[in-house]
Amino acid sequence: MKYKLVHKTTYTYIDSIHNYQCIVCLHPISSERQNCEDFKLTIEPNPQNLYARKDYFGNTQYYFSILKPHKVLQVIATSIVEVFPPKLIVANAITCSEALNLFNTKLALKNELLQFQLPSPFIFWDEDIKLFAQTCLDPNESLYESVAKLSEKIFTEFEFNSGATTINTPLNEVLKLRKGVCQDFTHLMIAGVRSLGFAARYVSGYLETLPPKGKVKLQGSDASHAWVSVYVPEMGWCEFDPTNNIISGERHIVTAYGRDYSDISPLKGIIFSSGEHKVKVEVDVIPIL
Repeated sequence: MKYKLVHKTTYTYIDSIHNYQCIVCLHPISSERQNCEDFKLTIEPNPQNLYARKDYFGNTQYYFSILKPHKVLQVIATSIVEVFPPKLIVANAITCSEALNLFNTKLALKNELLQFQLPSPFIFWDEDIKLFAQTCLDPNESLYESVAKLSEKIFTEFEFNSGATTINTPLNEVLKLRKGVCQDFTHLMIAGVRSLGFAARYVSGYLETLPPKGKVKLQGSDASHAWVSVYVPEMGWCEFDPTNNIISGERHIVTAYGRDYSDISPLKGIIFSSGEHKVKVEVDVIPIL
């Protein structure tokens, strides 16, 4: 599949902003599973500084600053991405206990994965979250199949509700509410996996949504998405989407990998001003035939 991605963010301020610094993380990655053929970043008003860099995790980020007064800021990221058919997944039989033993005994593997096993700014756990994960990750069962069960458990027992939480809602509260959005479900699943000693990372990107049969997709109807990548020895990184209880495929487009949302949020900025502001985000994932 090939897609045109348009991610448009508009900030409207009550008072003029005189100094704005921002990091943009919206450039889709190129890997064995997808290829970003083109990327364009349009910013209005024009920034005084704009440059690209690779972050610690290998994602492409852009820094810009606007030093002149403005009341409206618009950032549009336009990409052309080809996503290749997923490889046939044949789950190996390595058990959870066997995988943990490898993590603990292979120094090279431990050094590579440790950052994805520890707590991070948005991912932490208590005994309840650990017990929640233990209902699926049996030491004597296949690690891959166990993680798939955890993804299914979140999909089955939790309600997608965009008004129930914010990005700052603690994970133990998400667990009690049994409600949230894709970021909540992703953070909760990663916390559960890490609480038992395994390695998991946060995937930021897009999921092509299909309109009802006979209906035309509305512009701006898509949204940013998040899902989970878990390291399974002898298989590598395997991706699970607990919001939809599916394995990531051709409709999943990756923009970045990190420990959690804080590493790879789409836009992260500092405003030197006072007063309130409004944010409007519009996302289009358009298949190219």
